[in-house]
Amino acid sequence: MIDPLAEVVLLLQPIARFSKLVEGAGHWRIRRPAIGEPFYCAVLEGQCRMSVDAHPAMTLQAGDFVLVPAMHTLVNESLQPPDGDEAGLPVEISDGHYRVGKRDGAADLRMRIGHCSFGSPDAALLVQLLPQVIHVRGEQRLATLVQLVGEETRAARFARELVLERLLEVLLIEALRCSHGTTTTPGLARGLADERLACALRAFHARPEHPWTIAGLAREAALSRSAFFARFNRTVGVSPMEYVLAWRMALAKRLLRDRDLEITAIAERVGYSSASTFSVAFTRQVGTSPARYGRGYE
Repeated sequence: MIDPLAEVVLLLQPIARFSKLVEGAGHWRIRRPAIGEPFYCAVLEGQCRMSVDAHPAMTLQAGDFVLVPAMHTLVNESLQPPDGDEAGLPVEISDGHYRVGKRDGAADLRMRIGHCSFGSPDAALLVQLLPQVIHVRGEQRLATLVQLVGEETRAARFARELVLERLLEVLLIEALRCSHGTTTTPGLARGLADERLACALRAFHARPEHPWTIAGLAREAALSRSAFFARFNRTVGVSPMEYVLAWRMALAKRLLRDRDLEITAIAERVGYSSASTFSVAFTRQVGTSPARYGRGYE
């Protein structure tokens, strides 16, 4: 069976950047700017509050996991934050171990946080298919995976980069597929949790070369055209044909980079009846022609 989530994550090529243990005490606030990189956080002990852009603030507790596939402006603070808009920076107290708030005394909070990046040149195209914020509660497997990522990040072991790549793939897939006890914004994960929409998504991913229309996808979902369109928009966060276009362009870019096929064959693989119609669509979406894009990877 085709697994759209696994396809997206594998195409993204996640790469570990940084992982650290942060503890907090007293009144504190951390503000992180929008840098576009994926951010994750697993709360190990205690509670805190986190807000991402205009999304409602989340009260996090031990066992919670948060994933932000593309880093937006983020504020992390104690449940009783400092007065005003004051924000500080964590202070490193040992290798990979940081503290925020009061410098001495017992910690009220311990959390493992990390940044990764996506190696795929299509990351911006693919990230729009994912939820902007994922909040999972009570999934011990995620906390274990985060702990393994942290240990591997700091260790100088054999095949470290390969192990980290696989751990991050599993971490992202596990976070995206969690449905019970999960709060997410619209995206592919919510679409696959919807039984009707999942049928249409899997049918499309299984045959991206098929001349899909909204009516055809609606039939796969056993919904009327209008009901399917509204439900897909609300749940996935983009229109059905925007989703189709984004995935086809990501596939086309990968095929062009591999340089194993002619443009006519690539056009057929991603659902276009001719090289010319594919070239027009690709140029409009990517900003350069397929031939020129492919030459950039010679």
